[in-house]
Amino acid sequence: MACGFRRSIASQLSRVLDLPPENLIKSISAIPISKKEGVADFQLSVDSLLKNRNDYSRRDNQVQAKRLAEKLKCDTVVSEISAGPGTINFKINRELLTKAVLQQVIEDGSKYGLKSELFSGLPRRKVVVEFSSPNVAKKFHVGHLRSTIIGNFIANLKEALGHQVTRINYLGDWGMQFGLLGTGFQLFGYEEKLQSNPLQHLFEVYVQINKEAADDKKIAKLAHEFFQRLELGDVQALSLWQRFRDLSVKEYSQIYKRLGIYFDEYSGESFYREKSQEVLKLLDSKGLLQRTIKGTAVVDLSGNGDPSSVCTVMRSDGTSLYVTRDLAAAMDRMDRYNFDTMIYVTDKGQQKHFQQLFQMLRIMGCDWAERCQHVPFGVVQGMKTRRGEVTFLEDVLNEIRLKMLQNMASIKTTKELPNPQETAERVGLAALIIQDFRGLLLSDYQFSWDRVFQSRGDTGVFLQYTHARLHSLEETFGCGYLDDFNTACLQEPQSVSIVQHLLRFDEVLYRSSQDLQPRHIVSYLLTLSHLAAVAHRTLQIKDSPPEVAGARLHLFKAVRYVLANGMRLLGITPVSRM
Repeated sequence: MACGFRRSIASQLSRVLDLPPENLIKSISAIPISKKEGVADFQLSVDSLLKNRNDYSRRDNQVQAKRLAEKLKCDTVVSEISAGPGTINFKINRELLTKAVLQQVIEDGSKYGLKSELFSGLPRRKVVVEFSSPNVAKKFHVGHLRSTIIGNFIANLKEALGHQVTRINYLGDWGMQFGLLGTGFQLFGYEEKLQSNPLQHLFEVYVQINKEAADDKKIAKLAHEFFQRLELGDVQALSLWQRFRDLSVKEYSQIYKRLGIYFDEYSGESFYREKSQEVLKLLDSKGLLQRTIKGTAVVDLSGNGDPSSVCTVMRSDGTSLYVTRDLAAAMDRMDRYNFDTMIYVTDKGQQKHFQQLFQMLRIMGCDWAERCQHVPFGVVQGMKTRRGEVTFLEDVLNEIRLKMLQNMASIKTTKELPNPQETAERVGLAALIIQDFRGLLLSDYQFSWDRVFQSRGDTGVFLQYTHARLHSLEETFGCGYLDDFNTACLQEPQSVSIVQHLLRFDEVLYRSSQDLQPRHIVSYLLTLSHLAAVAHRTLQIKDSPPEVAGARLHLFKAVRYVLANGMRLLGITPVSRM
């Protein structure tokens, strides 16, 4: 695999440069595939060796590369060494490259790429990931989809790298909206509707009470009083709130099951209603709490009275706020999990909130505040059902599944599927996830139904189709596998391109682990699928000599393994037929 070749190159370089091989490993990168034949496999940038020096120019760079290349020698691993513009290029012995990469993929299975030298010495950490976090008593809106799939990807990646991950769904289950909802249900609620379609009915009640509150100040006062009763632990108010919460979690769990996502902990703002009072006392004891003329309590984050850096932590009636409960939650998690990193996955509209939260933890003396990280993301635009209705995630999932079933019905193999509904769901989810993950997470993007359903091009449907087709090859010709395949049968440009691309998988994983962006993996998998499509057309298995057929089957099996590994990291379940 790449790491073995990197180490071999680094060992030779270390003797010439008088540097430990470990210092050179990450400076040696696999070269992206090219249409030009005979392109090298690895590259060392002289920039990376001289980056701490200020006295060199680009010309020095090229001279250094040429001089260094002349001092290096080819061996049983490296067949060619050449100098480029500021780089040294290494070409690996073709037969050795093919055999080593394909064997490594099959041997490592789901761990391929993760055992790389790039990850050696990586300390195992305790990681908490808070994601999804829908608002209780409201149907699961598509606005929460991004947090859900991005958080799941981050948790998957951290787990794959060997970290101990705790996945938390921090429900929006407290606050003034429950004052409104409780009052609304008492005025407009129907028990029969609550039992038959709970979240739809609560949504209707919430819309109606908001409309009434805008016109009638008495309604707003009643809502305020209801929330006060909740904060004070009123049994009747809490009983109604608990029903809303239980019904919501039950419905959400069905959505998560469809998405293939699980949580280690369902918590919520309500868990911290009492502990938030302790936070206020702690802020007060440290002299950080200030009372305003209106009776609210604030914390000056600037330390010098800058009004733009003031954060409100308590209402005038003593009830808690979102940020107060978040402070209590962060401190509680540190006590329980002793985390090394805690990652919050929410939209970019909450960036200021998390800046204030982390700053407040710091001035309270929590030195671990530096371990907290916010991963913000942009907004999805235009994600409505084709009928133009308000977009609830369940409606989107149903529409995608129905369309995928219709598309698959036109393919004769679909009739043989044991569970076409499940397959359609998985293909549809792949389409949704790939469209979302193709760009920078921070960017807003325009949702397109047409793009989602495309079976060709850079789509999730294309990835699933490629995986299913490769699986079909193994089922049809599986008896042709050889225990020891002949690498001489895999020297066509199409084979070499695939092997070179497989070589890069660990670098792609490493890059995603550094910036937590799934787009690197998405781009890699789409390129791999395009390479596989070309190879499938040109490298025939049927009617080929057994030795050639066996070697090509090994190649396609390795592609399928890596494709499946990458898809699972993204939160996609690969399908075997479609």
